[in-house]
Formats: sequence, structure tokens, C-alpha cells
Amino acid sequence: MTVTLSGNDLARTIGARLPQAVVEANDRWVLVRRESIAQFANFLKNTPELSFDYLNYVTAVDYHDYFELVYQFTALKDNRQVVVKTRCPRNDATVPSITPVYRGADLQEREVFDLMGIKFEGHPNLKRIFLWEGFQGYPLRKDYL
Repeated sequence: MTVTLSGNDLARTIGARLPQAVVEANDRWVLVRRESIAQFANFLKNTPELSFDYLNYVTAVDYHDYFELVYQFTALKDNRQVVVKTRCPRNDATVPSITPVYRGADLQEREVFDLMGIKFEGHPNLKRIFLWEGFQGYPLRKDYL
């Protein structure tokens, strides 16, 4: 059975090394500053006591005032998982890419870009994946007509 690591526990573990990264945490997830998401992901993957070596998913939620990105990571050896979130304002929908750390983020970030319009800085090939070039708008946004 996969064990979910508490966001509070992860925040305490990471707090000493990335003190400005964590915004909020609870039993289910940890919210990090968008500027810190790539560094946070690198820490999750490359810290031996954590070793979250697999990215399950990257998805986004539109809350009208802001977008929330949700990431789930798994430590395969220990069968543990954790949910990490970050937010970006609608008028600056840009987040650092974690593709350099987790290659599996490549297509998932492109999907979020294509359907929600969130840009991932540092992504090696950020272009539409489902819709054609020239398609107007982002169909999963709440304001899409």
C-alpha cells in the first residue's frame, strides 16, 4: 500500500534547506512559491532520505483569481507519495519547468500549456500538443468562450 507523506512533515524536512519555499502545508499537501518549484522538485528527487524519483502527474486548476498547479511525486523504493502545489496569478501565468529534473513532466507541462495557457519557463519544447498552432484561447479555462 502506498503511504502518503504529510505535507506538514515534508515542510518540516525541507524548511531547513529551503526556508522561503513553503507557503502553507497540511496533512494532504504542501504549497510552495512558484519561483521555488523547480528547486523544490530537485530537492525531492535528489535528497537521499526523500528520493521521490517518479513524477505521477502535473495538472492545473482554474480558480478564477489564480491558477493552481498540482504535482504528485512517488518514491518507488519506499512506496511513498506526496502532493505539492504552487500558484500563479492569471495575469502572469508562468511557472518554472520541472522537465530538467523529471523528464516525465515534458508532455504533461505541454498539456497544461495547451489547455490552460500556463507557460513553463525553461521547458525545452513548449508548444501545443493537442490543439493546432493558431488555435485561439485555452479551452479548460473558466473564461473560455
